Amino acid sequence: MMWIMVAILVLATMGSAVGVIYSKHQTRKMFVSLQKLHKQIDELNIEWGQLQLEQSAWSSHGRIEKIARKKLQMTLPKANEIIYIKQ
Repeated sequence: MMWIMVAILVLATMGSAVGVIYSKHQTRKMFVSLQKLHKQIDELNIEWGQLQLEQSAWSSHGRIEKIARKKLQMTLPKANEIIYIKQ
């Protein structure tokens, strides 16, 4: 009877040890996945910043004015061509 109790306790201890090892392994896998996601977030933030800079460069007033003058042949009106409207 005593040996049966000892065997049950040994099996329970082994089962508990396997459970701890499995949970530790899962924790490490999740941590690695989390680190990869953090790296991806950092890369996306860098790309977002670069896209904002690029948008800023493409929409600068000087560039728009240059395109308006060149492609649309627009010019500034002369002083006598300006009409002021008062409300």
